[in-house]
Amino acid sequence: SARDVVGYYVVARDGDVGQVVDLLVDDRSWTIRNLVVDTGNWLPGKKVLVSPQWIFLIDWAQGKVHVNLSREGVKQSPVYDSSKPISREYEARLYQYYRQPGYWAE
Repeated sequence: SARDVVGYYVVARDGDVGQVVDLLVDDRSWTIRNLVVDTGNWLPGKKVLVSPQWIFLIDWAQGKVHVNLSREGVKQSPVYDSSKPISREYEARLYQYYRQPGYWAE
């Protein structure tokens, strides 16, 4: 189950960056659009979004999600505010920040 990933640690190319605290699902296509990552142990109080497209390995035995991002990249990533709806503008900024094509362009 995708829900099993909640609580997993997120590991960037150069070290730990946080923990998965939630999943954001597109309510039209039922596609997981983002993992909400709490960087609390590394960057207190900051939550960021990571697209499943940026995951290169899920280590089920170790409870880790490995992403093809750097720690510094995550540190400077646009902050996720759960009190606001995610707009296309925010998504475009996020994907542009990571130099990734948007899923909506497919």
